Amino acid sequence: MELEATSESAQMAAWLPALLQTADPLFPTGAYAHSFGLEELVRLDVVRNEASLANFLILQILPQLERQELPYLRFAHGAASQPNGLSALLAIDDEINAWKLAAEARSASIQIGTRRITALRTTTDHPLLVEFSEAVRTKKTHGHHLCACAIQNVIQNCPLEAALIVYGYQALAGACTAALKLIRIGQDGCQRALTQSIALLPATVRRSLEIERDEAGCFSPLLEIASMRHATAHERLFIS
Repeated sequence: MELEATSESAQMAAWLPALLQTADPLFPTGAYAHSFGLEELVRLDVVRNEASLANFLILQILPQLERQELPYLRFAHGAASQPNGLSALLAIDDEINAWKLAAEARSASIQIGTRRITALRTTTDHPLLVEFSEAVRTKKTHGHHLCACAIQNVIQNCPLEAALIVYGYQALAGACTAALKLIRIGQDGCQRALTQSIALLPATVRRSLEIERDEAGCFSPLLEIASMRHATAHERLFIS
């Protein structure tokens, strides 16, 4: 039993430090420059304090993660795990591009994804990463963030559910980080709102595992409209 436990610990030790590195705000993806629609929702007075921020995370971000983002991260992870899985990954990248209706959301996903790919290339020349990076460079694909994350997780041998949890956490924490600059809330208020939402994250991940590719999708008019309005705002703190 001790040998088995030691082996499991060694396997985790192999992927956990790399996952922590690439999930840390220090990793240069530029995600901090995006509010993903939150800035306009603040302007519309939808998010204005701790309670409304928590509602936004629970009622807007978590359903989007459950029905669309996390399933597509899983699909991309499966494609990236296959031998010669590049073509399947490119098809998924095209689908992601199609369902991101707002131009700002598409652009932000591509910017963050390509920056993640560039940063990963400084630490590894894994063949799939090189092939996908070349496909982005030659405009054969877009380079969305979900696909970049999937490649990263496969390279790091990160378990799927751990990858899903981390992606979900980053989405929720990113909104809280943006809220600090947009509303009167303070770090303690952000942490309370974040705590409420991440308590629901494990169940969100479990439900996302049941969603098949032909059922994946989540239309959130509020977020889409906010992203579209943000593109024409007279002043902006965030890129998207």
